[in-house]
Amino acid sequence: MKKVVSLLIAVVFLIINTAHGVSVQKWELRRLEQFLKGDFKSISVSFEGVLSLAPKEKKLESPSEEFFLSLLLAPDETAFLGTGHAGKIFKVSKSGDIELYFQVPEMDIYCLIRDAHGNIFAGTSPNGKIYKITEKGKGEVFFNPKEKYIWDLMFTGEGSLLAAVGETGGIYEITSQGQGVKFLEVKENHILCMKRAANGDLIAGSGGKGRLYRLSANKKVSIQYESSYEEIRNIALDGKGNVYVAAGGTVIKPKLTESSESTVKSTADVTVTANLSGTVVSSSAASGKKQPGALLRVNSEGIAKKLWSSKEDFVYSLVWNKDNKNVIFGTGNRGRVFSIDENDKLSLLVQKDSEQIYYLFLRGSKIYMLTNNSAGLFILYEEQSYSGEYISRVFDAKILSSWGRIAWEPEVPTGTILRVQTRSGNSDEPSQTWSDWSPLYKKASGEQILNPAARYLQFKILFKTDSGKVSPKLKKIMFFYQQTNIAPEISLFKVLPPNIVFLEPAGQNDKIWGFEPGAKQKAVSQDNLKSMVVAKKKERKGYRTVVWSGEDENGDILIYSLYIRNQRESKWRLLKDKWADKIFVFETLSFPDGEYFLKIEANDSPSNPLGREAKSEKISRAFVIDNSLPLIRNFQAKRSGSVLKLSFSADDGFSQIKEVKFLIRPDEWHSIVPEDGICDSNQEKFDLTITLPEKFDNMITVKVIDEQGNIGVHRAAF
Repeated sequence: MKKVVSLLIAVVFLIINTAHGVSVQKWELRRLEQFLKGDFKSISVSFEGVLSLAPKEKKLESPSEEFFLSLLLAPDETAFLGTGHAGKIFKVSKSGDIELYFQVPEMDIYCLIRDAHGNIFAGTSPNGKIYKITEKGKGEVFFNPKEKYIWDLMFTGEGSLLAAVGETGGIYEITSQGQGVKFLEVKENHILCMKRAANGDLIAGSGGKGRLYRLSANKKVSIQYESSYEEIRNIALDGKGNVYVAAGGTVIKPKLTESSESTVKSTADVTVTANLSGTVVSSSAASGKKQPGALLRVNSEGIAKKLWSSKEDFVYSLVWNKDNKNVIFGTGNRGRVFSIDENDKLSLLVQKDSEQIYYLFLRGSKIYMLTNNSAGLFILYEEQSYSGEYISRVFDAKILSSWGRIAWEPEVPTGTILRVQTRSGNSDEPSQTWSDWSPLYKKASGEQILNPAARYLQFKILFKTDSGKVSPKLKKIMFFYQQTNIAPEISLFKVLPPNIVFLEPAGQNDKIWGFEPGAKQKAVSQDNLKSMVVAKKKERKGYRTVVWSGEDENGDILIYSLYIRNQRESKWRLLKDKWADKIFVFETLSFPDGEYFLKIEANDSPSNPLGREAKSEKISRAFVIDNSLPLIRNFQAKRSGSVLKLSFSADDGFSQIKEVKFLIRPDEWHSIVPEDGICDSNQEKFDLTITLPEKFDNMITVKVIDEQGNIGVHRAAF
């Protein structure tokens, strides 16, 4: 019975969802996070969720390489590109001419920097070396730190070169003669990036465990911030003491206690070591795989605020725009460039076809973008594009649906156009099986969607302008749809053993749950949720409990009708109509003994217009109604001294004999077995000898219990 009780509790507890039925429903987009689920082609979206044309961009000529790892922009806008897996440095002139400028034996060139004399320094990996390149094809190893990776290069005000390295994380200072010393050493695997603060402090980000180090002018090192990410890939400074941090990779739980700084000697060539534990993890800086990422702002006191985060997008690069007072950062793997202003308002500037915005460089009002997968070099201008389109995510109506009206709220200045199209299909990704894009919708107040009924819908918004100074805008868009009404499903239908009932939750005066004789129950709102408490099980003679589970794909409110039929009859008789609960109890005393079936019919009419309702039914297994008592026949009890010989037969019209007992006072009840050794039929014979106790009453009582709980009793003197 424990299984039965568990089953009952599971099916009578209602788990409520908002009921939609086949009423008209609406899907609306008006917030930034909603629009970000779609795809942008030359379209931006503001913090307020307003779509407009994105900044104008230009694709620059670049070599056909698998991917790029570094960019150097000369004062005359000549670009130098460092490649991955080929060890090449290409020169791209302002006019677009491309030439191989230098090649190294190492595979990857992660950083490029140019001194005041026009010499280019390249940091290579693996087997990291720093090359000094004086002109095309001419260069040599400038410094070999015997490290695996050279991640970042930076000049000091005194003209020496700083190199951030891994796999034994630290920073080298290298003189103009190529003599270097490792003046910062940490136990993280990598120092990935570094910047000089306005007060002269050196700020560096580590990989292996994402920490932000600060090295003061007097060579004192401290941890300004420890992130919960694997690495701090890049940093940008706003000039007010804030550090913007691009963190990412596998999240690491920080230890509770760690030393945050160590003192150093005052000599210039001393090594500064921060004695900090670090997890040995290979850097993910050049990885294209999905990984968590975040952008944080860390103030001078080391307090961090998370401005943006993603479980699968990584921040590859960021720059501070001092003119607009915002930070611009590039992400992967959806190729997006975002900006966040001083008020922490996020906007999407542009989305590229390439998966990663690997490197950003700000020159005046231009933003240079280095992308990978596919590799390319682009300029993003302050002026806006002349055309663009936004394609929404695929909307899933869950069920085959008919489409209603689509409407939007635009701003369309003179000289601009905004139009909308839709398409539909029955696969979760658009394919050749989908409908074509609809004709252009022009009326923002609403037009009928022209695509065929389907489960999925997608819309596209087209933006155009005659000039680069004004853009059409879209503040929100919505469309209406109506699901096809699907018949409800009855997944479980069970008749419990006889005489078992459950009392309604506390406060219901021991009322049997599911039994309301003479009351016509109306369909109830699904907001009237029964208290989720364990119902108390009781025995009530002559009652039968039925439980079921009904579901509806439309989320409709369901009502139920129950029917009963004797196996000898063909006609179903209505037992209960318009019942809203998932448990029902009925009295069996009014039914003749026999074998019966129950049928339940689920109907979604409370949620649907007349004539559009749907229903389904399910028939139970056969069960027995038996309220007649078992009979005891041919009873004989003969005593001979201290022995009593007893014989009789037990008969039941419909039910199996379950148990037989006898009582001779003052003794207890004793169970007895039939001649064949087991009670397994509705007719059993008994023949046994009983040894009488020293003291006994000369009256024997025999009771026979059938599987329906009926009890037949016979008494005889001996």
